Amino acid sequence: MDPAQFFAASRLVIVAGKGGVGKTTVTAALARAAACSGLRTLVVEVEGAGGLASLFGRAPLSYDEVELFAGTGEGAATVRGRTITPDEALLEYLRDHGLSRVTKRLLTSGALDVVATAAPGIRDILVLGKVKQLERSGTADLVLLDAPAAGHAITFLLAARALLDAVRVGPIQSQARDVLELLTDPTRCQVVLVTLPEETPVNELVDTAFHLEDRVGVSLGPVVVNGLYRHLPGLGVDPQAAAAASAATLRPGEGDTLAAAAAFRLDRIDLQTMQLGRLGERLPLAQLHLPFLFEGDLGPPELEVLTGAVLDAIAALQPARP
Repeated sequence: MDPAQFFAASRLVIVAGKGGVGKTTVTAALARAAACSGLRTLVVEVEGAGGLASLFGRAPLSYDEVELFAGTGEGAATVRGRTITPDEALLEYLRDHGLSRVTKRLLTSGALDVVATAAPGIRDILVLGKVKQLERSGTADLVLLDAPAAGHAITFLLAARALLDAVRVGPIQSQARDVLELLTDPTRCQVVLVTLPEETPVNELVDTAFHLEDRVGVSLGPVVVNGLYRHLPGLGVDPQAAAAASAATLRPGEGDTLAAAAAFRLDRIDLQTMQLGRLGERLPLAQLHLPFLFEGDLGPPELEVLTGAVLDAIAALQPARP
């Protein structure tokens, strides 16, 4: 499948998954892959962890947009990034509606906390409302939202539907309706779920997928399976025999160490193969496979490797039938 066609399918892609599966890293790799395919891409953080910008070798993101990737190379576009918090989104909303005088008083008085308690979901709808504005603005061809971890992601995306049930009139109701229209329109929004090839993350991803489809009504894109061990040639060969065949010499204990490492990797590959099959049976969605990287701290070089893996995985997908 053509990567440019893949990324142009929806203007907003929400990346979600269980904590620890590499959701933020996958978001960064998708963003750079989209930019390399010629789409101006905006990445949005909502939890402010700060890890996404470091993958591009940049300082942590703020509410103001900054450039993360300059789009070097023929046909490549830029990646820009920013954060969105409920307080800052509220401040901007009030300023845009001529109420700048009351903004500081609202925050310093704790009024937003009172409103959030009285109307659960109001903080999430403030963030999603700003995301909706960015999607509508047309300043980016693709908006990638690094969503909260899986448990919060469901309540985060359910906020619009919950507020529509609780609030019947007024600007909050209008905002919730607009956000729900965005989330449930597959030409505007889809959710990409991320997992590891392990039992618990796969189970949680499947549960999250059904909750999002049934309760929120969002469209699900391909599943990204992160951290896959690649099969290496010669893993099943006896180290001593391999050393003798190549006229190499192993020091005492090295043969046993190599055999144990090979056995571990083979066991890991068997485990991930089983989990990939189980995931495919329980959730019949296309899968994008990304490799396990052995570096402790990921930065621009590792992001480049993952970007190439994303582009290769998309290119291997079969085009959707009309």
